[in-house]
Amino acid sequence: MSFLKHLWGDLEVHISILTLYCSASFSEIFSYTAYRQLSQMFLSIIFFHSSEYILALAVHGKSNVNLKSLLISPSYLAAMFFSLLEYLIEIVLFPGMKEYWWISNLGLVVVIVGEIMRKAAIITAGYSFTHLIRTNREENHRLITHGIYRFIRHPAYCGFFIWSVGTQIMLCNPISTIGFAIVVWHFFAQRIPYEEYFLRQFFGSSYDEYARGVPSGVPFVK
Repeated sequence: MSFLKHLWGDLEVHISILTLYCSASFSEIFSYTAYRQLSQMFLSIIFFHSSEYILALAVHGKSNVNLKSLLISPSYLAAMFFSLLEYLIEIVLFPGMKEYWWISNLGLVVVIVGEIMRKAAIITAGYSFTHLIRTNREENHRLITHGIYRFIRHPAYCGFFIWSVGTQIMLCNPISTIGFAIVVWHFFAQRIPYEEYFLRQFFGSSYDEYARGVPSGVPFVK
């Protein structure tokens, strides 16, 4: 009988500890820190994708725009899910990691810079900007070298790279910050040479001259 009492006493202690831990975990998840950082993250995502779609409608017309203009793919959703999972695990186990507000605020600034750069690229290029790579030149497709394109050949890609990494800095997600930087860089490192093959076909020596004097905008991609 004493053994059962002792066992029940130990069980009560463990249940109490687990209850306190769960309470602490939920309090971290629903804390001001989590509310602010996750709100900024979701608002950034919503604004980014909705504005992409609206600009595509404004430039190309409803008949030439589909849901692909939202730029949401299975791999993108998986990356965002992983970043959210990392955030929730870290804020429960290591809540102090998320309290570096200077890092989170820096991430917010990076997100805004990336957003402005990408939208400036889309507006400047106008009809010449598309979300899918053109493999055939259309009549209204022009080589854009003015505005932000004077300084960066692919400002939209540069802007997205900055924006995506900034979202993870804003969440103080160390793993996803590195992961996003590597994955997004690798994507553009493959996409840019492929796209520029067709741009050289369309514009010939004009594009060669332009490319020699203006960087791509994505680190280590010529």
